[in-house]
Amino acid sequence: MSWQAQPYVFTSARPQPRSKPNKPDAFTIDIHCHVHIPEATEIAEPHFKPEMEPAILFTNEMTREVNMQQNVDRMPHLTTVDHRLIDMDAMGIDLQTIIPPPFQAYYWLPPEICMQASEIVNNGLAEIVDNMPDRFVAFGTIPLNDADMAVAELERGVTKLGLKGFQILTNVNGSEISDPRLDKFWAKAQDLDTLIFIHPNGFTSAERFKDHYFNNVIGNPLETTIAVHGLIFDGVMERFPELRILLAHGGGYLPAYAGRIDHVWGAREDGRVNIDREPTSYLKKMWLDTVVFTPHQLKYLIEQYGTDKIVMGTDYPYDMGDYNPVELVDLVDTLDGSEKAAIWGGNAKSLLKMED
Repeated sequence: MSWQAQPYVFTSARPQPRSKPNKPDAFTIDIHCHVHIPEATEIAEPHFKPEMEPAILFTNEMTREVNMQQNVDRMPHLTTVDHRLIDMDAMGIDLQTIIPPPFQAYYWLPPEICMQASEIVNNGLAEIVDNMPDRFVAFGTIPLNDADMAVAELERGVTKLGLKGFQILTNVNGSEISDPRLDKFWAKAQDLDTLIFIHPNGFTSAERFKDHYFNNVIGNPLETTIAVHGLIFDGVMERFPELRILLAHGGGYLPAYAGRIDHVWGAREDGRVNIDREPTSYLKKMWLDTVVFTPHQLKYLIEQYGTDKIVMGTDYPYDMGDYNPVELVDLVDTLDGSEKAAIWGGNAKSLLKMED
């Protein structure tokens, strides 16, 4: 497969080159990409119903048809290393953090089956890393529909499999990830100092988002926005101040409109029930990826949250990804060479606790 043959190479959000990007003279890490472990799907499929997945439920016929064709097109990229390595080299990526697709969280399964599926996914990811540790590290998944099982798999993934972090979705079957019932999960994540990557899977109440792929385009950033508001205002970040949290897609909408949460904290008593300082102080402790498509948006995030809080991602191999992430960072005109190198890979290397 050539560089030009990759299905979703160029983003229309900015002008694109028509040739392979130049590899920078720096170590590069894609901290946001996905790998599908088919063996887990086999035990989940007998329990599946379309209404269990917002990304499927809230779509129209055209979107479903496009999704079906894209699933066929990208499956080799999701499931085989050979295709992936070619694309990584074409994008100038030295190392990927491989993460299960959101649909492999399986929160809608009975907890004990979700646990089995999570174990299969995590074992599969660990095997890929073991076979090519110079090109891959992994974030696992956990059965967040049962807090005790989530804690057990979190610990196993870190201590037995060597996973660098875990992906969780923005809600658990409609319940907030800031629900106090999950405090033992957050406590264990803090205790193990493991990175938690928060990724959406379509908006949960998206009747108005069925057309134009809006449940992804609008719904995914909105889901992240709601989840992060909950983590802050429900006091999770206050109770567990050492949590390390990474947000997909530049953190959704909140980082670009964060003044509003500080305003409500000062203006109303019900805006400060669980927190004793400005909400943005908690937001600024989180990390954001670069999947925002335009240099001016990335520049804003860097200016507001700091170069050290930004890590490069692609969302490979999905259609809403940015497959020229090196160039996006390079187009931010306020960055010097060392700052670009930090975003290309240095920040992620530190966040992933990788040795030099």
